[in-house]
Amino acid sequence: MNEPQDMDHEHRVLPSLVVNGFPSKRIVNIVAMVFVSVLVVVAVAFGAHKYWYLQQVNPSGQADASEIFLITETDDLSTLSKRLKQGGFIVNDSVFRSYASSEGGLEILPGYYTLRPHDHMGNILRVLRTPPNETLSKVTFPEGFTLAQIAERLHQGVPSIDAEDFLAKTGDAEMTNSAVRSVYQPDSVTSLEGLLFPDTYLISGDKSATQVAQEMLKLMERVGRQEGLDDSLNLVGRSPYEVLIIASIIEREAKVPQDRPKIARVIYNRLALGMPLEIDATLFYKQNSELSFPTLKAIDTPFNTYMHTGLPPTPISNPGRDSIAAALSPAPNPSAGNTLCREIQDGSPCIYLYYVLSDKDGNHKFAATFSQHQANVQAAIIAGVL
Repeated sequence: MNEPQDMDHEHRVLPSLVVNGFPSKRIVNIVAMVFVSVLVVVAVAFGAHKYWYLQQVNPSGQADASEIFLITETDDLSTLSKRLKQGGFIVNDSVFRSYASSEGGLEILPGYYTLRPHDHMGNILRVLRTPPNETLSKVTFPEGFTLAQIAERLHQGVPSIDAEDFLAKTGDAEMTNSAVRSVYQPDSVTSLEGLLFPDTYLISGDKSATQVAQEMLKLMERVGRQEGLDDSLNLVGRSPYEVLIIASIIEREAKVPQDRPKIARVIYNRLALGMPLEIDATLFYKQNSELSFPTLKAIDTPFNTYMHTGLPPTPISNPGRDSIAAALSPAPNPSAGNTLCREIQDGSPCIYLYYVLSDKDGNHKFAATFSQHQANVQAAIIAGVL
């Protein structure tokens, strides 16, 4: 009689798992709670992974300054992504591969690319999808720039071209005797100073230093033909290269257009008389610009036209069209009735031999005698332009 009573007691204590053939309400609640918990864990894990993934694609903080990245002929997506990570451009190479694939893939083309480290992968992918030959940089080289200035400006505009490499290519004897050489260049001259035409160029990202130099040389030759440089012996009795040397001096000395032909005439007159040119701009060529004028004047170099007669051995800058035109068509000397000629009583020719800066606008005063020149220099000092 006692055993049935005990069984009834256990039946009453334990909850029923099944009621009328269905799980009890308590079991349903437990299962629902477990399911919700699993969903929460999955959602949290998914959210964390998504956040992590986005951090790989778009690192926090600002992207760094642009740098040059080279894709080689042997690169594939795997080696490319690893090198991008090694270079600090991306933070995860596998995520980059996944991202690139999800965004339509990447055709890998060798060449130089300008990328920003830690930039959004979308921006990096966009740059890498633009072939270097379609990436054009607008670079302007002003008249009167030297090779050193051209090299620096070129590197600023097209960072893939190293300034030192450009200087080596435009001054190295082997290169200038073969790949980069001007029709106006004497055999003994290796430097391309004065032979590159200053202008605005559109330079593609796949251009080399040699190719840019060739393009600038060709334009100088075309402008030279247009201005009559090839006929310089008949026009002014000087070779095309000598005319470019004169034009380079004019470019550095003249401040206003109307002075160019007169400065040209002074140079030709002094050369004809065997006088030293005594032109300040030549002293500064390839010298420390911070040195004082008296110091520069005392340095014995082939470009010191106070110490040496004749033309400098090379141009001192790369002249523009107007200076080339002035060197080929110098101004006439003053006429007999000109006030500059009245004080000449000894029968000496009245010709332009001197000039000095006369005002803050860049105009020069020209003289036929040294006494006239001294008076002009004193006036310039009083005017505060010297």
